[in-house]
Amino acid sequence: MPKRATLRDVAAAAGVSPTTASFVLNDTPGQTIPEATRSRVHAAAAELAYVPHGVARALREGSSRVVLLDTADIPHGPSLEAFTAGLSSTLAEHGHTLLVHPAAGGDLARTIADVRPRAVIDLGTLYGPDATGTADGGWSTGLAAHTSRQIEHLATLGHRVIAFAIPEDPKAHRLAELRLRHAAEAAEAQGARLVPLALPSDDDQARAAAAALLRDHPDVTAAACYDDTLALRLLVAMHHEGRSAPDDLAVIGFDGGQAPAPWLTRLTTVTIDATEYGRRAAFAALGIDPGPRPSPVSQVTDGDTA
Repeated sequence: MPKRATLRDVAAAAGVSPTTASFVLNDTPGQTIPEATRSRVHAAAAELAYVPHGVARALREGSSRVVLLDTADIPHGPSLEAFTAGLSSTLAEHGHTLLVHPAAGGDLARTIADVRPRAVIDLGTLYGPDATGTADGGWSTGLAAHTSRQIEHLATLGHRVIAFAIPEDPKAHRLAELRLRHAAEAAEAQGARLVPLALPSDDDQARAAAAALLRDHPDVTAAACYDDTLALRLLVAMHHEGRSAPDDLAVIGFDGGQAPAPWLTRLTTVTIDATEYGRRAAFAALGIDPGPRPSPVSQVTDGDTA
C-alpha cells in the first residue's frame, strides 16, 4: 500500500511551509495568504490525494476525533474568528481536529456522513430563523447579553431614544434581525425607545440614511450599531453631514476589532471574549467540564464616540 501523503509532502510540493499549508487547508481565519499560494496548496493536496490526519484517523478507527463547526451564513468578523481560533486550539490540545463547514461548502448532512464527527457545533441553528435567542446563554452570557450591554451603556449616559443600525446586507439579515429584537427588549427594560436604522453599504446611500435619521428623528441622541464596521460607516456619513459624535449623536460599536477612521481617536464599542467561548465550546464537545466562566464575558471599551 502506498504511503499516505503528509502535510509536509503537500507543503514541499506547493513550495510553502507546513504552517502555511495547514492554514490554507484548514481555511484558518485571519490569515492573509495570496490566492495564488492557496491555489498551489490545494492543487498539491489534490495531486497527492492528501487527507488531513484527523479525518484519516477517524475513518480508520470508525470513531471520529473531528469536531465539525457549521458557521452557516453567519458573517465573518472578529468574534467568529476568535471563537474559531479558541475552539481549534483547545481541540488540538486534546488530540482532536476542527473542521469548519461554511454555508457555501456543500451539503452539511453529506459532510457529517463522510466525516462522522465526534460533535457538531451548529451556529446556523443557534442563530437561525427559529432561534429563541436564549440557547447560547441568552440574557446571561449570550448574544442578547452582549447587545444589552450596548443599550445599557447608552441609557446610563442618559439617552432615552436610541437608533439601532443594522446593515442592508442579505447575508447578515437573520443575525441583524435577532440583534434588533434583543436591542428593542433591552431598551424597553431601560425605559428607552428604539428606532431601527437600515444603513446601506453604498457611501452616498448611507449618508442619505444618516441625514434622514437626524432630520426625521430629532429626539434620537444615540445609535447602537450592529458591528464596528457599521459604526464607522455611520460616523463617516455623519462627518459628511457636518455632524460629529458624541456631540450630535453618540455612537457605540460592537464586536470590537476595527481600526478607527483617521479623524477618530477611539471608537466606543463592546468587546467580546470570543476566544473563551470557543474554548468552552471545545470542552463541551469533548464532554469535559470547562470550569467556572470568567467574568465579564464582554465589556464596553470606552472611546470618544459615546
